[in-house]
Amino acid sequence: MIFLYCIQEADKPNFIFKIFNVIQLREDKIILPIGAEKISSRKAFKLARKTKKILDKTISKRIVISQNIQKQQEYVNLLHSYSLEIAEGKWLFEALSSKVLDYILGKKQMKKEETQISILVNDVTENMLANIRKIAKEYKRINIVTNHIQKFRKIEKQILEQDGIMITVGNNKRKGLAKSNLILNVDFPSELINQYNIYENAIIVNLRGNVKIEKKRFNGICINDYEIEFQDREEFDYDKNTKYKASEIYEAQMNKKQPFQEIMKQVEKDRVRIVQLVGMNTIV
Repeated sequence: MIFLYCIQEADKPNFIFKIFNVIQLREDKIILPIGAEKISSRKAFKLARKTKKILDKTISKRIVISQNIQKQQEYVNLLHSYSLEIAEGKWLFEALSSKVLDYILGKKQMKKEETQISILVNDVTENMLANIRKIAKEYKRINIVTNHIQKFRKIEKQILEQDGIMITVGNNKRKGLAKSNLILNVDFPSELINQYNIYENAIIVNLRGNVKIEKKRFNGICINDYEIEFQDREEFDYDKNTKYKASEIYEAQMNKKQPFQEIMKQVEKDRVRIVQLVGMNTIV
């Protein structure tokens, strides 16, 4: 079992606690003496410093932050500066890439054999490489767009030799994404992806960061967030309400060092499924 701490706001902040910035520790809950109001930079600093002192005395530095506390950006940035392991759901989003694609095809009634997928990636992890293999087996029409063509040529050859599956690798800004109706953006930032000619009705899934498409003719969907449902295990002990995102709670419980196949076995065992993809101004 992986132990974690959940940081959340108080349901009814105590007036004295608010004045003196008293943080409560209740089992695995770190409760800040604030409600939904935006706090000052000074208060954010004091609360972050006290949070760190509490965590320095605990058995785990792995934390999940409630959705309301996440809006306190200065406080969250300070926690990041302390090198705490904050679950934000992005690692899990990447691990669930194939499930995300299946969800989109189901919602949009698209056929796999008619779907061209482009994967934008410069630095591939072992998990992402395993996902590329899995996606290539199912979709057949896979296009990798990268600035590191030589590195991915080796991956292209390896997949062809071991799995008998053809993928294409390139970096043509004019043609590379022009016909792709589904784009998995692993690690391209906004300024880079906007240099490419993108199919105007494409669905773009940004796995690691938030990206905005600035092209006037783009009428597609740019997805930056998601949510899941999963079957509770006994050791999952958290408030089953709207305070936390299920994706972040689940990610925090995962052993990220285990092989991809073991990760996916656990995902299937826990019946993890995508229930929502969140775009700039839409929900899929």
